[in-house]
Amino acid sequence: MMKTGIQTTEDPARWGDRPLFEKVYNPDVLSCLANLSNDEVFTPPEIVNQMLDMLPQELFRNPDTTFLDPACKTGVFLREIAKRLIKGLEPQFPDLQERVDHIFHKQLFGIAITELTSLLSRRGLYCSKYPNSEFSVSLFDTAEGNIRYRRIPHTWKNERCVFCGASQREYDRGGELETHAYEFIHTATPEKLFNMKFDVIISNPPYQLSDGGNGASAKPIYHLFVEQAKKLKPRYLSMIIPARWYAGGKGLDEFRNNMLNDGHIVRLVDYVNAKDCFSGVSIGGGICYFLWSRDENKDCIFTSIHDRSKSTKERKLNEFPVFIRYNEALSIVYKVQAQQEQNFSECISTRNPFGLSSSERGDNSNDAYTLYSSGGTFKIARKKVTSGIDMIPNYKIMLSKITSEHAGEPDQSGKFMVLSKMQVLKPNEVCTDSYLIVYHSPDLEYVQNCYSYMTTKFFRFLLLQAISSINLSKEKFQFVPMQDFSKPWKDDELYDKYNLTSEEVKFIEQIMRTKE
Repeated sequence: MMKTGIQTTEDPARWGDRPLFEKVYNPDVLSCLANLSNDEVFTPPEIVNQMLDMLPQELFRNPDTTFLDPACKTGVFLREIAKRLIKGLEPQFPDLQERVDHIFHKQLFGIAITELTSLLSRRGLYCSKYPNSEFSVSLFDTAEGNIRYRRIPHTWKNERCVFCGASQREYDRGGELETHAYEFIHTATPEKLFNMKFDVIISNPPYQLSDGGNGASAKPIYHLFVEQAKKLKPRYLSMIIPARWYAGGKGLDEFRNNMLNDGHIVRLVDYVNAKDCFSGVSIGGGICYFLWSRDENKDCIFTSIHDRSKSTKERKLNEFPVFIRYNEALSIVYKVQAQQEQNFSECISTRNPFGLSSSERGDNSNDAYTLYSSGGTFKIARKKVTSGIDMIPNYKIMLSKITSEHAGEPDQSGKFMVLSKMQVLKPNEVCTDSYLIVYHSPDLEYVQNCYSYMTTKFFRFLLLQAISSINLSKEKFQFVPMQDFSKPWKDDELYDKYNLTSEEVKFIEQIMRTKE
């Protein structure tokens, strides 16, 4: 009755003596495709296997080990695990069909994130969309097998979902559209989903949801999958997620603190450029995957992959308030901090330095300041400027809040510019919320000397260490030291001042572009 091996054909019309469409629900594939979310990044098998390699390999020789993927997309995690178990359990189950049945029924479990991905996952694992058909390599009593999908409603309160924070305006949808209310994170009792314990939870969860803000504004949700998985107390947890959490930010500050101070993250692999992991996919701030071990508490073995090179170092993740992703940068940061100088972040204005929104375009008032915005230069009534009054009479440096790199990725040579638009503003010149103000003084020469410092590779390299997205803010300058601005600065002077070795200088020069 049960068949071993992949079946290459599946009768589209009949199943036994009954029409297939009477047995199972057959959704419109085009409707399913139209409802895929913009964060459903499919994981390449080679990356899945690199993640599986981090686990103790005896897990794949134990018939009692249980695995859960709480965010199935193609079923690739479960499929690659199955391959290892089929090989590892051969001594215990010499008969291949008995072995396959045991693995698929007792060891592998998944929760799909959409209806389409449930079908993809079952096809990838069971070789049939419907594992209770004769075409499945292991026969189940139900059409979902151990890969479940439930259409879950959001729970609205004050126009937001209490579980994921989704906007009711965006996601309170009809039955024909996906709600993206992922089952695993929309319950206070995840342990009841399968009513069992899992040794390993491994996944590539959804990354974000539109939050109903301006443009393409979105809120991260991948951290919710990590936190929910920890509640199940597996022996091991491994997920591949955006690396933006290194520096916190939008909804991620608490998650960053928890991750850096956890002590159970024993392996962390980082891709500065996400395209080195997911071919052709841009993910701002790069991508990473980690191994969390419930029964271990020790320093982390961290691997940084960038510019076609790999560096591995055992580190304490909580050494700094944000995580520095370049192992080669640590010695440079140590030397700078040994000088115990004032921090340059004290020269950075707060968000919205003059109280003017990014959409402000002036009013041509006679009693006006000159206004710089992303839309051009305008005149704006003085009474509209509500903050930063002390900076207005001074010279100051206007700096774009958006970094130079698209999605935080280096250019084709692997180098970074970091800072994009910079301009010295004169007295009575102001700017919108699109910019920060960096340093101000009544003395133009001092401001120009500060400007020269900001163009150095040394300055921008240290700034880069606290950046994990395209946005700049005051705290991103935390590793940059203050200088004496009675003189201009060049890289050679700074390298000498901080006693950088030839290797340290070479590394800075290797990843930083010249900024004129």
